[in-house]
Amino acid sequence: MKHRGRHRRRRRGRALRAFLTGTALALTAVATMISASQATVTNSPGALKPLSASADTDPLRLTESLVPRASLDRLAAEMGPPVGVGAVLGGADRTLRDAVDCTDAERQALPVSPGATRAYCWNTDDTEGWQPGAVTTSGDADDDGLWGAHRVILSGWSRSAGPAADRGLARIAFVDAGNLNRLTYTWALLAVPVDGGRDYRGLVSHVSGMVWYQDKLLVTADEGERTALYVYDVNRVQRATVTGEAIGRVPGGWSAHGYRYVLPAVASYRLSGDADAPHPTALSLDRGTAPDTLVAGEWTLDGGDRGARLWRYALDTAPGRAGLPAADADGRVRATEAYRTSMTGVRGVLAHESAWYVTRGAAEDGTRGTLWRQDTGGARAATCGADSSRSCWSPRTESLSYWAETGEVWTQSDRVLFSLPLASIDGSAR
Repeated sequence: MKHRGRHRRRRRGRALRAFLTGTALALTAVATMISASQATVTNSPGALKPLSASADTDPLRLTESLVPRASLDRLAAEMGPPVGVGAVLGGADRTLRDAVDCTDAERQALPVSPGATRAYCWNTDDTEGWQPGAVTTSGDADDDGLWGAHRVILSGWSRSAGPAADRGLARIAFVDAGNLNRLTYTWALLAVPVDGGRDYRGLVSHVSGMVWYQDKLLVTADEGERTALYVYDVNRVQRATVTGEAIGRVPGGWSAHGYRYVLPAVASYRLSGDADAPHPTALSLDRGTAPDTLVAGEWTLDGGDRGARLWRYALDTAPGRAGLPAADADGRVRATEAYRTSMTGVRGVLAHESAWYVTRGAAEDGTRGTLWRQDTGGARAATCGADSSRSCWSPRTESLSYWAETGEVWTQSDRVLFSLPLASIDGSAR
């Protein structure tokens, strides 16, 4: 039985790879026709410009605010002991669809070049009215790629429809990636403790950036205020005790908008600069620096006259501060490196070795997105059309997460979660 199961998995893996190769070829043909008909050529953003003057780097400062330990302990005492990631995965009751089961419309979210090597689609019934955002993995959390004994993918979503009171609510899918032929998942609501840990509210933010580092999950915030990041502790996942649409303390217990799990924030970071201070909208992790760094990028108006800033924050190595940005005695976090790219409409950002990988969403004219490999010497991107169009990336990826153990980059676009080797991105960039 074990041998037959292994052989079935190998056959299914080969079939999926062949299917994805065929999909990439079909998308290439479509991109070629679009390029030929529209004569679309994406201009290069050129080299990254280093920023070192205080006028450029001071606006990137953050100020730390830790949730008091007493507040978190009070919440845990009221709700019951926190559960671990393993317990959350043990409750995974949903299954992602393999690429072969995705619809033709869903597969349009895949890149033309370089092509995806793994792809899955989210279920319509529990993602309708929700906007997909960032992806991070246990490859970010620990350099062996595991969290305990588990391979995990975290996927962020925010409410984009439904009652006005629900708009912008943020949630995370915990995906069990131990068997890449069958990904299962369950949801947890992101929350913020209030009233000294006697209650919590839902986080209202589009989760456009997210990094899981050690036991901390760092998430972008755009609540219409100066809060830039919220931080969560994956060891403090709480179990809801009441099933209902309410959020927080309710008669009879605790509710999490219908989900079984809720994750309360343990820290937040506010913008320190003036009105020009950029909200980080893209996040990723770079383990190639010493110490490891949180990579950030801002969104600027598509087609505007100002390119985006890209920068880094060092992650703390002090005892008791694992996973938090490194702050000084006054709680200030400073950028350790910063650049400006001439690219506008930046969505995802990834830094690896000397290269920065920057994605741009689809233009209004119906072309696809672009993924550029930039450094201080220049920029390159894959070409995919007869006229050398570089519009061959996925239309709407807001996040890039590098899984160093496997060499893969994970991201999602619309209802499609996919990955491809970083080496294939480098190989296609020219």
